[in-house]
Amino acid sequence: MESMGHPEIYPLVLTTKTQEIFNCRIDEDVTDEEPYKLIKKETILEDLRNRAAVSDFYPVKKIIREYPGDEIVLVYDKDYKYGLNFYIIGTEEGKEIYLNPPDASEELDEYKELSPEDLYVYQPPISKPWISLGSEKEIEEESVKDSGRQITYMISRKRSEFGAPVTFSDQNASSVKDAYIECTAYPDKNFTLKQLEKDVAMQVIPQVKDMSTQTKWTYPKNATTQYYPREFSEEEKEILGQSKSVADFLNSVCTSVEIALQQNELLNTFVDDWKYLAEEEGTFGDKTDTHLKEYQSFTDLHNLIEKTVTCVCWHPTIYGLIVVSVAVRLSYEDRVHFSGKLLLQPSLILFWSFSDPIHPQLMLESPDDIFCFKFCPSDPNIIAGGCINGQIIMWDITAHAERIENIKTGSSRSKKVSLKPMFLLEPENNKETMYVRHCAVSSIEHGHRKVITDIHWLPDTFEVNRMGSVFENRSGICCQLITCSADCTICFWDIRPVKPATTTQPTEKKKEESIEIPFDVPPTFLHLDLSWKPLARIKLSKGDTNLDHCPTKVSMNEDHILFRTQDKGLVQPKIMKIEETKPYQNLEAGLANILKPIEEFCTKFFVGTEEGEVMYTDWRLERDPDTGRLISKKPVNLYAIHDGAVHTVQRSPFYNDIILTIGGWNLAIWKEDIMTGPLLQSCCAPKRYTSGHWSLTRPGVFYIGREDGNIDIWDLLEKTHEPAQTQSICLTMITCIKPWTYSAKQQFIAIADYYGTLHILEIPWTLSHPSTNELSSVNYYFERELKHLEYVQQRKSIREAEKREMELEMEKKKVKIYQKSKEQMEAELKLDYESYLELEKAVLINLGLIKVTEKVSYMDV
Repeated sequence: MESMGHPEIYPLVLTTKTQEIFNCRIDEDVTDEEPYKLIKKETILEDLRNRAAVSDFYPVKKIIREYPGDEIVLVYDKDYKYGLNFYIIGTEEGKEIYLNPPDASEELDEYKELSPEDLYVYQPPISKPWISLGSEKEIEEESVKDSGRQITYMISRKRSEFGAPVTFSDQNASSVKDAYIECTAYPDKNFTLKQLEKDVAMQVIPQVKDMSTQTKWTYPKNATTQYYPREFSEEEKEILGQSKSVADFLNSVCTSVEIALQQNELLNTFVDDWKYLAEEEGTFGDKTDTHLKEYQSFTDLHNLIEKTVTCVCWHPTIYGLIVVSVAVRLSYEDRVHFSGKLLLQPSLILFWSFSDPIHPQLMLESPDDIFCFKFCPSDPNIIAGGCINGQIIMWDITAHAERIENIKTGSSRSKKVSLKPMFLLEPENNKETMYVRHCAVSSIEHGHRKVITDIHWLPDTFEVNRMGSVFENRSGICCQLITCSADCTICFWDIRPVKPATTTQPTEKKKEESIEIPFDVPPTFLHLDLSWKPLARIKLSKGDTNLDHCPTKVSMNEDHILFRTQDKGLVQPKIMKIEETKPYQNLEAGLANILKPIEEFCTKFFVGTEEGEVMYTDWRLERDPDTGRLISKKPVNLYAIHDGAVHTVQRSPFYNDIILTIGGWNLAIWKEDIMTGPLLQSCCAPKRYTSGHWSLTRPGVFYIGREDGNIDIWDLLEKTHEPAQTQSICLTMITCIKPWTYSAKQQFIAIADYYGTLHILEIPWTLSHPSTNELSSVNYYFERELKHLEYVQQRKSIREAEKREMELEMEKKKVKIYQKSKEQMEAELKLDYESYLELEKAVLINLGLIKVTEKVSYMDV
């Protein structure tokens, strides 16, 4: 209580029992009018002897024993002023002050002597003459007034020039000297302000002045300054050499210098230890920079209809050239409603170059919107695409190869490296966009009936027949395609004629003369136009039901080979050889060769469905024993992992048996031939995933686009439960992601959005250059996850076996119960009945319906 100014007061808690013992009950013995009680000291000490530590006075027993008086004041603290319900006063002075408080009337006598009128006397203000102290000048200087003469302008124009057309013209920057127009600043005397007042701060420190020298950049001009060191003259050198002070200094530091030199021999003191904590980064980039940098963007400004990007492909051989397919941004109902108007608008595939972000270099025409397309791995001038109406389109741009190869791809942002090949054409000659017509389209009746969602070229190492069996490639080039569609089918296509030509040369000439070929369409795939049929068709049946699985993406065992087509050293000689022979001009040459089967070839592949399922199935067909028709095999495995349509099924460029699938709000990583489940399955993302792609240079990195315009960058070496970082790219849904390697020091990634804009971003050093042991580290992670998956399956099998054993034990117990004798069952029933009678009797007694003495006979009931 010392902090409150009452050191003589000691609060305590008195229970109801203690209040009865000492006759100090609240609201009875102690009230608001008389809140205190005088208790004898001997009575409290006797209570302490009887109840010891149980007594409520035990916390203040020392104060009570040392109290000089016979009676102690116990006060009831109704408002808990001191924290507890009672308190005692531990001194005689405090007791006297509490029992006999001073009279407050004496204190007020001093104030009663003075009347309120004597305390305050009002004095009215007296007017005085104004005395100026010089403030008018400061007010005059602070006021704002018009100091300059106002200028009036009158702008007039001839009446004949009102509404006349305005013509703007371009100015060639090269016509101006050094391509620079200088607009230098100059002082205007009309707007010169005189500073009337200045605030200056003073500080008692030595005055320091920083000076710098720099070439003033008024116009482009190179300027340098040469400095020469100041050296001693020969006389000064002789004087210093004979100086005693210099000799004494050298003698004094000689020992220290020798010790330092010896230490430098043992340990290099100038080594940068921070540098060796991480790996060598080389001379390009910065490892702290982890964000994608905006490099360029492309938008089709000449098309008035709103379109979205559906597919993106980098040109395999021409660096700096990217190809995109666009489709009208309409729903299925709106597309059917405006089908008449859509026929009047061309469906295009655009060739964009880094040199011209406004004008496409080529435009490939198609009968309907393209949703997927691929360059031929054997010849980059051959392109195959899938339409929304189910047709496959073929283009041959060999006649325009020189035009796109000579496009200038220089960029002012990257001057250290130049994209190859260098352009030879002038920018003015490149603005006229070329429209290229398709040279073949598949048959509508025999092809897919809905939109083609994915298309792939089969590698040139094998080919497939009608049964799905694998043989050696007779032509030595890519001649077959695989497509999947929303009509629940997967088809194989062959671009070669059905039968080799056996007719003579005159009949061939007659046939060519009878068909009119447009002058701008090459006759490469003329034999396929409107008559092209699939070689084999696979239906993904759901088993006993009549429904089928709807595939969206496929991934074959040889897909990882196509990732390596960007390697210039491996692909360039092969393409040169193909251009010399031109095998696509004579596709019938390889049909006469004998088919050689390939043994032990894996014909299984992964399929993503519209329902979010991942299917591992076989493309080989088998004959139905009842009907004799060719039917597809049942899926080897079917996993319902994703909660939305699967839009990415892609093999890793580094591991042939690792597959990434993305759909809905999650992703999964699979290992081929592992039937128990995925190695990695992410939790639900905050936004739906819409696209994804593996990194081409780092085994543990992949990029995923979301519907809110952000991109998630996963790094398995850093985090496996969530993305390593998230970056905002645009404000709408990302539709396609495609990385591309330009050189060992520079990589790009193309990101397309729903509004038709193609963003080109530069990949930083940390996301493009793997660490020394990253390949083995990621492989070890996959192996560890595989062992964990096997362990989980073993635990499941053990738990199932334990569950079966428990069920068997329960069945045995039931059998034992049923095997009891009739006498045992009657005895158990009798005991149960007697316990029931006892319970009923106890309930009746508690309710007062019968007395304890009455005897109730239940045998007559």
